[in-house]
Amino acid sequence: MEQKSNVSLKEAFLLHKRGFLIFWKMNPRAFFSRTILVIVQALTPYVNIYLSALLVNELAGGRDVERIVVLVTAVVLSTLGIAIVSDAIKHWKLYENATLSQDRQRIYFEKMLHMDFVDMDSQSTNDLYAQIMQNQNWSGVGIWKVVGYHENILQASVSIVASVSLTISLFTQMVPKTGGVWTVLNHPVSAALILALMVGISVLSTLCATRASGYQAACAADARFGNRAFGFFGFEMADDKRAEDMRIYNQQEVCENYYSKTNIFGIGSVFERLGKGRIGILRAVSSAVSASLQGFIYAFVCLKAWAGAFGIGSVTQYVGAIASLSGNVETLFKTFGELKTNAPFMKLIFEYLDIPNNMYQGSLTVEKRSDRKYEIEFRNVSFHYPDSEEWALRNVSFTFRVGERLAVVGENGSGKTTFIKLLCRLYDPTEGQIFLNGIDIRKYDYQEYMSIFSVVFQDFQLLAFSLGQNVAAGQKYDAVRVEKCLREAGFGERLGTMPHGLETMLYKKLDKEGVEISGGEAQKIALARTLYKDAPFIILDEPTAALDPVAEQEVYENFNKIVGDKTAIYISHRLSSCRFCDVIAVFEHGSVVQKGSHEELVKIEEGKYHKLWYAQAQYYV
Repeated sequence: MEQKSNVSLKEAFLLHKRGFLIFWKMNPRAFFSRTILVIVQALTPYVNIYLSALLVNELAGGRDVERIVVLVTAVVLSTLGIAIVSDAIKHWKLYENATLSQDRQRIYFEKMLHMDFVDMDSQSTNDLYAQIMQNQNWSGVGIWKVVGYHENILQASVSIVASVSLTISLFTQMVPKTGGVWTVLNHPVSAALILALMVGISVLSTLCATRASGYQAACAADARFGNRAFGFFGFEMADDKRAEDMRIYNQQEVCENYYSKTNIFGIGSVFERLGKGRIGILRAVSSAVSASLQGFIYAFVCLKAWAGAFGIGSVTQYVGAIASLSGNVETLFKTFGELKTNAPFMKLIFEYLDIPNNMYQGSLTVEKRSDRKYEIEFRNVSFHYPDSEEWALRNVSFTFRVGERLAVVGENGSGKTTFIKLLCRLYDPTEGQIFLNGIDIRKYDYQEYMSIFSVVFQDFQLLAFSLGQNVAAGQKYDAVRVEKCLREAGFGERLGTMPHGLETMLYKKLDKEGVEISGGEAQKIALARTLYKDAPFIILDEPTAALDPVAEQEVYENFNKIVGDKTAIYISHRLSSCRFCDVIAVFEHGSVVQKGSHEELVKIEEGKYHKLWYAQAQYYV
């Protein structure tokens, strides 16, 4: 079990207040509608209790027909009016809260979109986010609890005020002298004892319930692991992309073995033992203590009524009001206890949301040159990832200009993709500088600098939207231009078979008539997307990896035509593509070990490029 966090109630309040303000800022109408509904629902029982008590007293006492008619009418009209108002507010609340659960995810997504890529790409950040999601999926702990706590505290507070207003007269109405020994109930000590008993029992019940919740929260690490195992073995292994391996290698047997041994929530697990032991006992004691309070309340009220302090109708009022008062005091205390229990999970969330953006954004405008004359220079650039001490790049220096075709080659792990990440300024160099037209790229406005690059990443992603929207990377697009880019990327023939042309939805996730596309077709669409952006630099990271040989040759033959006057940086393991490039940079162990044209480098027999070239060429000779 995890070490229990020692968070003060004040700190817990501040954490949840911050969470509430985040939700409020995103969707204030949702909380306003909830607040109105909670107030109406909290006050409704007390209206009925008060009017019913007056009616019963009149029936048991004077039996004034006119007063009885007035009271019955008041009961009927108030019940009807409250029902209509409550139902209308409830519909308003449902309308305003339709997206509230999605807002919970928006909190994290917006953080992802605005945090530095270096942090988003970090293993520690991903682990932190995974913990938050697993806690949330396990028992809903975290920021979503704020919504329930807001309602609980508001409802309990309003109800306590209403209960007190209906209960005060219980202690001010005296037992007459004819009540004999029961006149002792008039003594202030009697009222103090009842109030102390009510508060004491409420506190005791709350402590038991909070302690039980604390034991459950202390098992969060076990629960997270159980959730991960269940999510993988229960859902991910059912993914249709795994079906072939499952059938051929009977992977279900391996999965079943691990799943059966991952007993987090089943019989014999820590949760079962706690449920039968500490948690179960504490929750039973909490319920029993609460029930005992009801008995004391009934006894006190009935004795006072029997001794003649008030009529039988008032018994209904006082029993209902004081029972509600006790229940809501208990709810308030329990919520305060839950705030402390939930506080460590809130701290984890704010640890994620408070990850600072340390990357300098710059302010210089990137010069929009009509002649597209840009020059990039790497000067003694070295880099290692934040979670590693191993150098991914070491002392890389070279220059390339717009209009050049640069091929970046090397074995896996040689630093090719890291080079691209630094060029696009997803990361900043650990050492050295990168210059655009003689100016350190860190001085440029970050978004403007990013706008001069179009990239097809090796693990690019398309969306389950229309073909045209995928190419334009936007909701609206220029249809003529999109079609031109698709044809240049080699997708023209396939475009003619699309049932709705550019409006054809990709995949079937959002549209049952969506079209499933192959990996090669997806790569052509991604290539068309880079052309549509029309940036001066095009970066292609393994752009033909999923293409058949004919389609690959088509891309190569049209490469210069496709790129035009742009700079093309081409990363590939297929060295045949290098023959279409002006300059080849050969990476090895994070350094550029060779640079030149294909004809120059292939002649250097002791060079890395010669070895790589003939390692592939021997299978085609």
